Amino acid sequence: MARLHARKKGKSGSKHPQRSAKPGWVPYDTEEIEELIIKLAKDENSQSKIGIILRDQYGIPSVKDVTGKKLGYFMKKNSLNSDLPEDLHNLVRRAVDLRKHLAQHKKDRHNKRGLQLIESKIRRIAKYYKRTGKLPEDWRYDPDKAKLIV
Repeated sequence: MARLHARKKGKSGSKHPQRSAKPGWVPYDTEEIEELIIKLAKDENSQSKIGIILRDQYGIPSVKDVTGKKLGYFMKKNSLNSDLPEDLHNLVRRAVDLRKHLAQHKKDRHNKRGLQLIESKIRRIAKYYKRTGKLPEDWRYDPDKAKLIV
């Protein structure tokens, strides 16, 4: 599939191996994994960071393969989700950092264009999340309020 803001084709990504059963070498059961997720979430880690920590430090290749449920299910079940979805939050943080840079370097035209692209991605993703009900219908991206969010 082609890239969004470039005239290039993307590289294909890696795929997880297909598994139908729990890996036999994982020593944790569902309750222990849920406790680990809750502990890591209370330490202010995002979902992707929790997945990386579980993979690298605890040897859990995929929460879904071991438990049958996704990591987000456990976060939602224990009401540990944040207000904004993680990808939207990361884009807003990038836009805030770029605005701070552009306030200092006013003639940086390449990054002005980058800011436009980031903000268009924010609006596109926000439209999707409003449609699916993950964001309230009256949510709007405002650069001044975005500093307070991040």
